[in-house]
Amino acid sequence: MKNSTKIITAVIILVLAIFFFTRNNEVEAGKYDEFAKCITEKGAIFYGSFQCIHCGTQKEMFGNSMQYINYVECGPLGGPQNLACQQAKINSYPTWDINGARYSGVQQFDRLAELTGCQLLQ
Repeated sequence: MKNSTKIITAVIILVLAIFFFTRNNEVEAGKYDEFAKCITEKGAIFYGSFQCIHCGTQKEMFGNSMQYINYVECGPLGGPQNLACQQAKINSYPTWDINGARYSGVQQFDRLAELTGCQLLQ
């Protein structure tokens, strides 16, 4: 087999692998879209830091549905914190603000559903 044929074959296999991998993720990506949209419509705010392991866990729970969550990035651990987080007096991550009450730590979906009145479709 010529080198050019090997390269073309490798590229085709790579493109197909990327297509199928991406396609499978898209199927799961919207699993919590309606739940996430409802949480945001109810005024819930998720404050976090890109360096916070627990914030990462919370984000991973939502997957691509995280795009519908009202998320405020506060900045690096140890500061400086952005103005929105300073004004909200956020002192730990993750913090959820729901109906004026604060909830620290990773919140499970059933708890978020209870606090917001949003229905979690399984």
